[in-house]
Amino acid sequence: MVINTNLAAQQASLHLSQSSSMLALSLKRLSSGSKITSPADDSAGLAVSVRLNSQVARLGAVDNNIANAISFSQTQDGYVQKVSDSLTRMSELTVLAQDVTKATSDRAAYNQEMLSLETYVHDVVTKDFNGVSLFSANTLNVTMDSEANSFPMAGINLSSATYVNLYGDRVDAVGDTSTGAVYAMNDVKKVLSQLAADRATIGSNIEQLNYYSSQIATLKNNLSAANSRIVDVDMAQESTNYAKYNILTQAGTAMVAQANSLPQSVLKLLG
Repeated sequence: MVINTNLAAQQASLHLSQSSSMLALSLKRLSSGSKITSPADDSAGLAVSVRLNSQVARLGAVDNNIANAISFSQTQDGYVQKVSDSLTRMSELTVLAQDVTKATSDRAAYNQEMLSLETYVHDVVTKDFNGVSLFSANTLNVTMDSEANSFPMAGINLSSATYVNLYGDRVDAVGDTSTGAVYAMNDVKKVLSQLAADRATIGSNIEQLNYYSSQIATLKNNLSAANSRIVDVDMAQESTNYAKYNILTQAGTAMVAQANSLPQSVLKLLG
């Protein structure tokens, strides 16, 4: 039996230190909800988590971009619906103006309405969405993934030759119902055909954007789940660990005290 070197106390102290460290780590994990409370806990896992978090954040931005593009297209469609209504009425007017029982004054009234509707259609061309023209030939590239690859959203050009030919058409040309009205009717029919194709393009854009939005949402969920498995603590398991290390710490404290009292037994030999 020795006095200067108490090996039992040293060993008990070492185990107590380890248990105390693990208890402190368990407390940090339980209080933060994260398994990685410092880079030393899991350096590789932390590196992966940082990349996953960054990708999820970029996907959130992409989702916002797609939502804005959908709103842009829906705004386009709202205007195009009204243009379609106007063209339908203009088509009706071109036929009414060919009625042989109508007087010149009647056709003049039809023509006035015709020109007013043309003005409305022409005004729609100038509309924009947050400073971006709603109706131009430009293709808009909408980001569709976290690497900023883009989907080319076809533009709707209401300034094309087909639409321009409509402006200025009359249905009361010198009182001749077979001249201005017939010419205007043919132009309106061409524009209606082009408008139908343009509206189908808008519908196709919205449909594809919705698919991309759903894809982004699914990918975000999967990446978040993968990141959770790396960094999020299992509360049930960690609670069990906490209870274990708490008991070990209390037991270690008692054993250090007991080990420190062992040298006192030497006094019995000296007595």
